[in-house]
Amino acid sequence: MGADTPEGGLSGDGGPETPFDLGNGFRRFADHVPLMMWRTDDSGRSTYHNECWLQFTGRPLAEEIGDGWRRGLHPDDFKRHAEIVATAFESRLPFTIEFRLRRHDGAYRWLLDTGRPLEENGVFYGYLGSCFDITDRKHAEEHAEHALLEKETLLAEIYHRVRNNLQVMVSLIGLYGRAAPESCRGSFDALGQRVRAIALVQQHLHEAPHIASIDLRDYLRRLASGLGQLRRAGRISVTIEGEGTSLVEPRTANALGMIVAEIVAECLDATGETVTCGISIGIDAGVGGPVRLSIVSSFGEAAAAGREGVPKLGPRLIAAYAAQAEISVSGTATETDPLLLQLPEARAYVPPSLPPSLR
Repeated sequence: MGADTPEGGLSGDGGPETPFDLGNGFRRFADHVPLMMWRTDDSGRSTYHNECWLQFTGRPLAEEIGDGWRRGLHPDDFKRHAEIVATAFESRLPFTIEFRLRRHDGAYRWLLDTGRPLEENGVFYGYLGSCFDITDRKHAEEHAEHALLEKETLLAEIYHRVRNNLQVMVSLIGLYGRAAPESCRGSFDALGQRVRAIALVQQHLHEAPHIASIDLRDYLRRLASGLGQLRRAGRISVTIEGEGTSLVEPRTANALGMIVAEIVAECLDATGETVTCGISIGIDAGVGGPVRLSIVSSFGEAAAAGREGVPKLGPRLIAAYAAQAEISVSGTATETDPLLLQLPEARAYVPPSLPPSLR
């Protein structure tokens, strides 16, 4: 047992008794605690490790005290650990550090180590600390990072394929539109503009800093800027108002982008080339509550009426986009009846490769 060795920390440095000496009662208690514990003197040298520590390392206390325990540190963590602990000792402040320590079977395990200074009446006596194994947590974090990288790589590949297909579709629509009767060309033009809007939405999804978790406000600002140049350049104004933001998953961002693009397209379809279309998007993303958006078009009434020769599909398309992402929707995007959207709660992504015990 850790308490059976003279160096087991009866006094901080083997000299006269101090206020923080580890008496037999405390040492017996510490040896039954299912937590790795340690004690140092005022110079930073180890004077005590409890039974849980010794069982972990498989070494006797005589080999752990002083700087002996450091022989079990992972070589890649040795310097970093020494620097953090030295800084803490110099300032006599608590510290927390993660490092790898060799177990009795030779495997390195991640430990979370917390130390607190022992002081009384301005006199410093060393540190008392504890460690516990966090290897499973570290492995879960590594799995999550790997899964996120896999997901972003997959999404990027999908984006490139979708973009190429959309370019082909735009070309085909334009070709058929030019060959169609005059009365049908408005419909072909409207369809082509919407396919271009789909490509723009996909582009801004792909360009998000973190495609698996997208900042809503930043995404809408970038999308608004792109829509302003897509058609009738200089005569499309999309403003983002309100408080807060939220992280949304790609399917939600995609649906929102398509809804905003459709409202812009409806305004353009219903007005002349010299008219400026203004779209206002309000974000309500308070802490702890659902994320809500309100969208108003400056020519919402005209868009609702539609234009001869162009099918009026906006409401049906918006409802379909919202349903795909489980977005609650109501309203018509007019001044008197804003389009109101409530986003679903983000769902955690669980990669198939993640072991069931870590899910």
